[in-house]
Amino acid sequence: MGHKTALLAATALAALAQPLAAETAADELVIALSADIRSLNGTNRDNNTDVVLNHIYDSLVGFREDLSVGPALAESWDVSEDGTVYTFHLREGALFHDGTPITSEDVKAAIEWRLAPEQESACIPNFDGTRGLVLQSIETPDPATLVMTINAPNALFLTRLAEVQCDLWVFSPANLDESGAWISGSAIGSGPLVLDAWNVGESIELARFADYVPSAAPTSGYSGDRTVNFDTVTFQIIPDATVRETALLAGDVDIVNNISANRVADLEAQGAVVQTAPGLGWTTILVQTEDPLLSDPKMREALAHAIDFAQIADVKNNGLAPFNPSAVAESSAFFDESFQTWPEYDPELARTMAAEAGYAGEPIVMQTNSRYQGMYENSILVQAMLSAAGFNVELETLEWGTQLDNFLSGNFQLQSFGWSARLDPSLAYGMFMGSKAEDGSNQWDNPAAQEIYLQTLVETDTEARGELFRQLHAMMVEDLPIFGLYYAPNIGATRANVDGFLVWSADNQVAWGVTKTP
Repeated sequence: MGHKTALLAATALAALAQPLAAETAADELVIALSADIRSLNGTNRDNNTDVVLNHIYDSLVGFREDLSVGPALAESWDVSEDGTVYTFHLREGALFHDGTPITSEDVKAAIEWRLAPEQESACIPNFDGTRGLVLQSIETPDPATLVMTINAPNALFLTRLAEVQCDLWVFSPANLDESGAWISGSAIGSGPLVLDAWNVGESIELARFADYVPSAAPTSGYSGDRTVNFDTVTFQIIPDATVRETALLAGDVDIVNNISANRVADLEAQGAVVQTAPGLGWTTILVQTEDPLLSDPKMREALAHAIDFAQIADVKNNGLAPFNPSAVAESSAFFDESFQTWPEYDPELARTMAAEAGYAGEPIVMQTNSRYQGMYENSILVQAMLSAAGFNVELETLEWGTQLDNFLSGNFQLQSFGWSARLDPSLAYGMFMGSKAEDGSNQWDNPAAQEIYLQTLVETDTEARGELFRQLHAMMVEDLPIFGLYYAPNIGATRANVDGFLVWSADNQVAWGVTKTP
């Protein structure tokens, strides 16, 4: 199964000249994916990996479309009066893909495996007290009940459990060998789809799980009923954005995501159905503050003054999303105009400040990749603006996996980068704050800011949390450890015969609820 990308270019001209006809099989849904996944268990992950694994595995709870947390494998839960004990009631009849009934012991084992120190998960600090929350115990009083106790009331506990980037998937113990290591090629989950084949670099083919028992809750985002209506769902790997669009128009794929805003009108004119939603994925330029040249805050401010951030946002988003330098998305209830405070565009001031910082034309290397078109285009725009202000900026175009590894180790000066959606500002700040000595991927190493960030994790008063976020942004304007560009709108396109496809703030690559007409 799977569609060969080599055939796509040959059909391009014909596709552009013809209306969209049904080409993919009626019992198959084909979704274009910009890059291959990085693992089958989430220990090595990126956004594409999260997307695919979210169909294979269930989480205990999941985000709804309104960004609240709703039922997933846990059909319901109770919270003690003091807010420290959560009792989860598992979905009746839920099975792993090998037919084994799911018990609370399985859920406990999966979570404990993921949070074990040897897994080196970036989300361990969410539960070990580093970020205020301590998961003190997990108990299993009966096969259908899971009891989790935390150290103190925490507004983000359920959010932490639902956070897709933490991959707290419930997986079968059969995925592990006797030593507790993950068996290569294994992916036994409890989600609506079963791994059929991973054709590395080409496609991931998933089959309908015939014995899937859906949640009784209504479908909403990652929560509720996640029934898939197709025998097969294929994630077809097509790195080039133009080829992805051509594949859609030719009938080789049914759904294309990550559409550029400037392509919307053209795709609609050719018969595609396009949906947009405010995004929560933050597009940025990363700055290595430990680099000898960029360690001086004045040098970082000079760079910031040399970039016309508003123009980049306008060019890239065609008016669908504004410049936003903060970790608080404009779609967040906490957002106000104070989060748009940033060094103003002033190339002459940039030159002056760079000279004062001792800059003498040394090369500054900005890493980028061609796998994600938006990142690459942003790097071109930023390079041009910095060059115009007198900075010697060189682009280094890397394979995406190499760039991601460099990000994780902190091996760069500048990087054009993008973060997948975080559904609360605390989650957004948490993805780039912390000790660089402990984690090279941390962008902002400021202990005073870290203390305020930790307060946002435990503060339950909405107004007080908003003030803490404003304090964090003001400190970030002083330190300039990361240059926020915009929150890219989520834009997805389907063929005209596809119904039920959802584009929402957190994601737009889910197969459940989708149907096709002949």
